[in-house]
Amino acid sequence: MKPEQKRLFLVDAYALIFRGYYAFIKNPRINSKGEDTSAIMGFMNSLLDVIKRERPDHLAVCFDKGGSTDRVEMYEAYKANRDETPEGIRTAIPHICRILEAMHIPIMVKEGFEADDVIGTLSRQAEAQGYKTYMVTPDKDFAQLVTENILMYRPKSFGGGYETWGIEEVKKKFEVERPEQVIDFLGMMGDSSDNIPGLPGVGEKTAKKFIKQYGSMENLLANTHELKGKMKENIEANKELGLLSKTLATIMLDVPVSFCETDFEMSEPDVEAVTAIFQELEFRRLTDNFLKTFAPGANNGGTENNKTPAAPTATTSAAAGVGQFSLFGGDADSQAPTTDAFTRHTSASAAHFYQSVAPGMGTKLFIQNLMKQTSVCFDTETTRLDPITAELVGIAFSWEVGKGFYLPFPEDQAEAQELIEQLRPFFETESIEKVGQNLKYDIKVLHKYNIQVKGKLFDTMLAHYLINPDMRHNMDVLAETYLNYTPISIESLIGKKGKNQKSMRDVPLAQQTEYAVEDADITLQLKEHFEKELGEANTQKLFDEIEIPLLRVLADMELEGINLDKDFLNSLSEKLDQDINSLQTQIFAEAGEEFNIASPKQLGDILFDKLKLVDKPKKTKTGQYATGEEILSYLAKDHDIIQHILDYRGLAKLKSTYVDALPNQVEPTTGRVHTDYMQTVAATGRLSSNNPNLQNIPIRTERGRQVRKAFIPRDENYILLAADYSQIELRIIAALSEEETMINAFKNGEDIHASTASKVFGVPLEDVTREQRSNAKTVNFGIIYGVSAFGLSNQTDLSRSEAKDLIDTYYETYPKLRRYIGEQIDFARDHGYVQTVLGRRRYLKDINSRNAVVRGAAERNAVNAPIQGSAADIIKVAMINIHKKLQEGQFKTKMLLQVHDELVFDVYKPELEAIKTMVKTEMESAHTLTVPLDVDLGVGADWLEAH
Repeated sequence: MKPEQKRLFLVDAYALIFRGYYAFIKNPRINSKGEDTSAIMGFMNSLLDVIKRERPDHLAVCFDKGGSTDRVEMYEAYKANRDETPEGIRTAIPHICRILEAMHIPIMVKEGFEADDVIGTLSRQAEAQGYKTYMVTPDKDFAQLVTENILMYRPKSFGGGYETWGIEEVKKKFEVERPEQVIDFLGMMGDSSDNIPGLPGVGEKTAKKFIKQYGSMENLLANTHELKGKMKENIEANKELGLLSKTLATIMLDVPVSFCETDFEMSEPDVEAVTAIFQELEFRRLTDNFLKTFAPGANNGGTENNKTPAAPTATTSAAAGVGQFSLFGGDADSQAPTTDAFTRHTSASAAHFYQSVAPGMGTKLFIQNLMKQTSVCFDTETTRLDPITAELVGIAFSWEVGKGFYLPFPEDQAEAQELIEQLRPFFETESIEKVGQNLKYDIKVLHKYNIQVKGKLFDTMLAHYLINPDMRHNMDVLAETYLNYTPISIESLIGKKGKNQKSMRDVPLAQQTEYAVEDADITLQLKEHFEKELGEANTQKLFDEIEIPLLRVLADMELEGINLDKDFLNSLSEKLDQDINSLQTQIFAEAGEEFNIASPKQLGDILFDKLKLVDKPKKTKTGQYATGEEILSYLAKDHDIIQHILDYRGLAKLKSTYVDALPNQVEPTTGRVHTDYMQTVAATGRLSSNNPNLQNIPIRTERGRQVRKAFIPRDENYILLAADYSQIELRIIAALSEEETMINAFKNGEDIHASTASKVFGVPLEDVTREQRSNAKTVNFGIIYGVSAFGLSNQTDLSRSEAKDLIDTYYETYPKLRRYIGEQIDFARDHGYVQTVLGRRRYLKDINSRNAVVRGAAERNAVNAPIQGSAADIIKVAMINIHKKLQEGQFKTKMLLQVHDELVFDVYKPELEAIKTMVKTEMESAHTLTVPLDVDLGVGADWLEAH
């Protein structure tokens, strides 16, 4: 490329918007207003990435509007099979357009034409004016437009940068002699996403073969006499369809749009307007990314194949109040916009008074003042994140906005203990409220110093979880969202994670003070904000009576930990090795060759190319065969090799995740495993176990159950007790739906699955077969999760029609249950949320979505969340009450684990009978329903035996 040749970048808007939206599909970006901002964030990240990498001279973003009128007139079914645009994308478009306008980037759109056609037309016009055009899109259809001066600029897999397709790349990719033959290729094989029919029986390989042999669609159709058999019949019978498909696949080059050099010139954005929109959408990192992209000297330069970046342009004036800066670098005197451009406060701009407390008299006077307060926010600074081994470096205190104190701790542990003793009256007085962010951590740290945190607690993380459960709850996000304040980052003090990261002890006292007291000050301000919102969300009682008391319960459980039999796990690991090797040998024999079972590509090639287990196997976006759990599970019933592969995967994961990993997670100072229970992860209210996750240990397989055998009592004087709610979710749905048939079955102590089978299959209870009971059980639990006939048939031996009949009969048998499901969905549509028996809300922003798939998922949550959430609330109440009884009775017995509907206790043997009675009573009386709660108890020398 000549250095003086100007470059135009044309962005395929919807392609990048959809790509961005689905990048976050498993973890959508939801702001405090409940808006899904995933599509906006994904698109803007891509756009800014292109600008940073390429520094284009000219750029425009091209949209579709109203679809392709000409193509629909030619073929009515064109794109007719596409799902409705997801709600999160539909609502994102106006915001994206506002941002582009504020960035002074032209939006090119023409009613009745697709973005492909707009880009095709503009690229040809720009080429005629001497431009080199880059079409920014992952869509392979654009390959037909490639020339010496028109190239594709394709994003690779997420985070993988970009690749440029010129003529040679297109020829290699599609095995054509000229890029325009891509049109023939697309016409021959069709396109299911656009509903272009193509030639029947012609796939990618055949299309490439025909292109090599005949060169074009027309030449193929003129020489069908050379073909044989079914292929000849299919193509001769569908010649018109082939020509139509080629026309549909052809990108138009005559759209009534014009490339105007001055309009498309990359100019400087209205920084104030853009950052205001980002602030409204609660984009923090994206704002930083934007400001860095347009800062002086921000030239990250050049295409991946080392094409020369554009020359710098002249410095121009930016938005008022921002100062002058160059888009691509320029004057050294230019000044980059700072966060003041959108009034985000920092410690540098916000008035505050943070002071470190001097030893001796200074500490004494500080504590005297501290003890006069009624509510104080405190925050511990420690040497590490693990609270069991962490040592105090300092504690920050704040009870007035903008003010606070930092008490540094000596490294000598005896001296540190002396200092904390002076603070004992504060921590252990009941009259002073203690405020914090993630107080469980601080409580566990202070426990090491034999300090209890007494009095009323207010945890801002828990408060926000109840107010907005779908949003993130870390302090930085909360500060920026609710206080418009960006706190000092911990990385700026100790560096990034890794071997070179410093300890907080290495940080100068002045910086420690500023960082730590800021945390306490900000948390205090968040508390004042959230106190009001808890009342408005009607969740104050849930906060005061469940989540805050549970915080103390979980802290005690985590500190206690559980004993682990390492020797047993080592022997189990050896047995798993034998099982895995045996399965591997069997799989290789069935495959007829050795290969890497853990490689999705190699596995796909074996199953679908060599063994041809499926006629039309699914492929991933990268073009290789899909071999995920969902795909293989569906095929396992019909193919032994697939079941063996699933078994192999399960054992390999069990070994690596638990059997080999658990011994390494034993804390050396206690000799026990200490899981961390997270209260703020699951929107349903369920607890989440982490480091290690003890809630996901498989129990459906023999080897999976064996892992539980490794969890043992503290010594020979103790025994494990497992207490498990029996079918609590079914009992809750029976009570909430007021379905008398189910209620009576529970009251009469019947086997609910056998009872259901008896009614839906129309046989006496005593004649119910094992298979009928199993199918009824699958429906009973499946109804809670919105099981479909397709899903039920996959989980059972029933055909899809049999599964549909069973579901229909089920609803006829339990009409009130069906009515309850409808009422829940209606309530959610009217109010935007559903709630548990204790008032925990699950907000469902997509319940009125126009996209059927998205709306369906929200409807399933509308039914499931109150059931699963009520079960979670009930066991939390039981845990709080049992913990209180254990303390009041001064029992040696400890509550160790909570795994969904089960509690595990380390019971002092002389206390066993009293504990069994107390635990069963407290769990069964935790909440009163029209259906009795029932708890099964088990005792054993290990968790498996107790369970």
